[in-house]
Amino acid sequence: MANFPVVDLGKLNTEERGATMEMIKDACENWGFFELVNHGISIELMDTVERLTKEHYKKSMEPRFKETMASKGLGSVQSEINDSDWESTFFLRHLPVSNISESPDLDEDYKKVMKKFALELEKLAEQLLDLLCENLGLEKGYLKKVFSGSKGPNFGTKVSNYPPCPTPDLIKGLRAHTDAGGIILLFQDDKVSGLQLLKDDQWIDVPPMRHSIVINLGDQLEVITNGKYKSVMHRVIAQTDGTRMSLASFYNPGDDAVISPASALVKEDETSQVYPKFVFDDYMKLYAGLKFQAKEPRFEAMKAMSSVDVGAITTV
Repeated sequence: MANFPVVDLGKLNTEERGATMEMIKDACENWGFFELVNHGISIELMDTVERLTKEHYKKSMEPRFKETMASKGLGSVQSEINDSDWESTFFLRHLPVSNISESPDLDEDYKKVMKKFALELEKLAEQLLDLLCENLGLEKGYLKKVFSGSKGPNFGTKVSNYPPCPTPDLIKGLRAHTDAGGIILLFQDDKVSGLQLLKDDQWIDVPPMRHSIVINLGDQLEVITNGKYKSVMHRVIAQTDGTRMSLASFYNPGDDAVISPASALVKEDETSQVYPKFVFDDYMKLYAGLKFQAKEPRFEAMKAMSSVDVGAITTV
């Protein structure tokens, strides 16, 4: 098995740019995941985000998590659980309108730092989308424009902690799934592992690496690239020791964005494009009930949907 792809973004401004772009291309085509170092987000900011996230979990989230798990009886299960996850989580929205200021149990320092971190991640996401455009032969800004819809993209962060689990063989930290959206930027714990992706029918560990950002591709990029890039099944394995921190930021299309394969990536001799055309919010409504199932039936269901006429909506 080839090594998990680690991309040094700092090399884009050196004579190694070509090799770096090729590494990104290979990761998108064959892994659906890669890990970024020298990504431009300051180490000091990342350290502060990590410290405040872990403090907030200890103070506010951990007591709630223990109560919830106890009430569900998940701390002493005897058989495999397939309808719950061993995770403590909350969601912060950044775009189109931030909800961080209204989050009642976040202290002001944490709110301020998360807003700053979100701005850095937004810039990095848009840089990555343009690098993908370059590799795909699409004009610069194409993916951002498609994602924008009429009100701009959706962007938010799922803040998760995966506490020690007494029965990791019976309950997952997070069940296997592909991500519905666009491009995902993950700042994960560098000491406690657990994230795995499915490659060639084998579960592969995504290595924890200090101050890295893990990138993975969502279903929408698979559709837009007409299957050239793939969204990949991944999961979190619960651990018996240590609490794993995970901040996954989702740069997704806007609700009314129309998603379809880029015409430049659909060959003229193909009898039909492989993927459907749809409005992103319609896909999300379908995904909500089918997240932990295979993505292919979701794509087929979108093809079959005839109640929404996306043809009349302007596309890029």
